[in-house]
Amino acid sequence: MQQMNRGIITALTSIGIAQAAKIWTHHKNTGEWDVKQLATTGGMPSSHSAGVASLASYIAANKGSRHTETALAVIFGVIVMYDAQGIRRHTGEIAKLVNELEDNVAQLSVDFPTLPFQEREKELKELLGHQPLEVLGGAILGGILGVCSARIEK
Repeated sequence: MQQMNRGIITALTSIGIAQAAKIWTHHKNTGEWDVKQLATTGGMPSSHSAGVASLASYIAANKGSRHTETALAVIFGVIVMYDAQGIRRHTGEIAKLVNELEDNVAQLSVDFPTLPFQEREKELKELLGHQPLEVLGGAILGGILGVCSARIEK
């Protein structure tokens, strides 16, 4: 029986650990234990960052920093982390503004009954991306797990 690719296992494990850690960080911030954090986007630490950083550090520890596979993993990781804290975070901020705008229009429709308004069933999801510190936390977690995985393998 052939073994699964160790880099994939390392990255998926890092993502899982980062998602599980969100339960603890959510509790630390809110005082509430919420298992739903396992399936959320956003939050501390970034599982996107943990996954790509663990893969890049695992490859670098095995192949060396000058290998093409390391370069590919690092560039892929930088793009993913930039997207997580940039574009996706800004999309979440826009969703928050749209939700607030809808609340304001709903209030206006109460004050002005002739104003047509139909409320959406669900608000837009606001927590899509990450703050830079959340990306850094995921990258550090992933980097450590990637190096540890490479050392365990050797």
